[in-house]
Amino acid sequence: MGSIEACRQLGIGRKTGYRWRTENGGLLPIRLAEEARSTRYLCSLERQRIATLRAAGHSIREVARRLGRSASTVSRELKRNTLPHHRGGYDATLAHARATGRSIRPRRGRLLDDLELRTKVQEKLELEWSPEQIAAWLRAEYPDRPGRHVCHETIYQALYKSGRSGLSRTLTRKLRTRRPLRRRRRRADERRIRFVTPSQSIDARPKMVEKRSRTGDWEGDLVRHEALCDRAEVKDLRRCAVAAA
Repeated sequence: MGSIEACRQLGIGRKTGYRWRTENGGLLPIRLAEEARSTRYLCSLERQRIATLRAAGHSIREVARRLGRSASTVSRELKRNTLPHHRGGYDATLAHARATGRSIRPRRGRLLDDLELRTKVQEKLELEWSPEQIAAWLRAEYPDRPGRHVCHETIYQALYKSGRSGLSRTLTRKLRTRRPLRRRRRRADERRIRFVTPSQSIDARPKMVEKRSRTGDWEGDLVRHEALCDRAEVKDLRRCAVAAA
């Protein structure tokens, strides 16, 4: 949905919504869906089963056996997500929310820590190099220094999230798109229809057109009409010139 509709549903002002969107570079943080996560991590359903089996009085080893997991995995899950104020209970929904929050792991950007690398990238952006060109140039310029190799997405994120990268947001004007905020690409089946009026096939034209008896039925009628208009304008200009003389 658009920013205005999102602000209306949240009950906040448009300026606040635009500020939140700008701080994140125009896009939400990318998070994997539940079904796309690796099976090595506990899912929401497994945590619910742990809560149900533990409430029924089953031991940790019995819970692990029924889940097909290691007993140490269940033991660590209970220790991490069971706090003293829970009074010994294990809340599956709260535990899953905490685990999802810990998996984000925000890190400092490489351009923020390496001043020389950030200067090189900024100089190339001033020359209106694309992030793809800069990433390829860094690999060719520093083949033996992997610490200087960054992908183009790192540069894009550093531009649109300048607070955590050190790059100025004004450098987005040097990009080919000149966009101050990023836009998420949609798949072909998710794109909106550009034309509201449905298209009409040429086979659906009336039979009268085939007779070519009216003005406009011939393909050259439009060109002929424009030529006649141009000739009329030239004649009018000549009449005005003669009258002025």
